[in-house]
Amino acid sequence: MKATVLVRPKQGILDPEGQAVESSLRQLGFSVAETRIGRVVDLEVEATDPSTARAEVERMCEQLLANPLIESYEIEFEHA
Repeated sequence: MKATVLVRPKQGILDPEGQAVESSLRQLGFSVAETRIGRVVDLEVEATDPSTARAEVERMCEQLLANPLIESYEIEFEHA
């Protein structure tokens, strides 16, 4: 089962990379209100049951993929 995890800094957490991109976009003439930079993790999970797969990916996020103190994450599964 394929899963995609999107990890972003939580609101209120300093995001210097996002600020640099936002500043550059404005210098190029684009009107942007806020820019946040995150990362995407694509996974192939061996679980076949959707609830088991979600629980496993959530554990992955909490233990390694995201720092729950400063980052939020979203999990999406590809439905065949």
